[in-house]
Amino acid sequence: MAKRPTIHDLRTMRGKHQYAMLRVETLEEAEAAERAGVEMLSVPPSMILDPNFRDAAPTAFCFPGDNFFNIGGPEKMLEWALNMYKHGADAVYCSGSLAAVRLLSEHAIPVCGHVGLIPSKATWTGGFKAVGKTLESAQLVWNQCKALEEAGAFAVEIEVVPASVTDAIAEHSDLFLISMGAGSGGHAQYLFTDDILGQNTGHVPRHAKIYANFAAEYARLQELRIKAMRDYVTDVHEGLYPAPQYCVGSDPEVVAAFRSWLADQDAPAS
Repeated sequence: MAKRPTIHDLRTMRGKHQYAMLRVETLEEAEAAERAGVEMLSVPPSMILDPNFRDAAPTAFCFPGDNFFNIGGPEKMLEWALNMYKHGADAVYCSGSLAAVRLLSEHAIPVCGHVGLIPSKATWTGGFKAVGKTLESAQLVWNQCKALEEAGAFAVEIEVVPASVTDAIAEHSDLFLISMGAGSGGHAQYLFTDDILGQNTGHVPRHAKIYANFAAEYARLQELRIKAMRDYVTDVHEGLYPAPQYCVGSDPEVVAAFRSWLADQDAPAS
């Protein structure tokens, strides 16, 4: 069995090996990722707490992640992160304050920050669009990286940033860069399982490459589900269900005795 990467491994292999990373939402997805050779996983916090998770993905380097506003300030973030680490997380994702990153780092929790397009903070950079296409915004991404590194983060997710900007940052920073739509200058490539499986029926990000068409399969299964239910309704309405083979039988003599007993119960008292 392959060995689960450590922080030391990730740092050592930085720039020498491109890691594959996925966001998974179910144990089935986690197991599939493990069997497919996906080395790094982002997971809901609840999955870390599931005792079956490490059976499903024993060698995946795992980041539980949640929005900072679902967790709280630095002290609550620390309490949350310690619990995640206790239950087997290899690192934690933190989109909270630099103070939170610093506090987690001081308690030996490996922290991954977030720069560029940060969905929970997109209002500050103009919404859901690329960040770093102007000199000013590229400098913002760099300053975010340096601030996180100085606060103790070992990695950052760098999201929807021009590839050339990511390349330059990688040359001038010791951070482990997790690229989501930010080019091959990152040290890991990160996508959502929903996107690569084609499970989304709405907007698909530009950086997402689709490898399967689960949406079409789900639609096919839904049609089968509707047909089965419609046939069931028809059978019920037409008296075709339940047929004798779906019912419990009884000895005719027992039934006759039972009916006789019921008739006696109905008879008026003398």
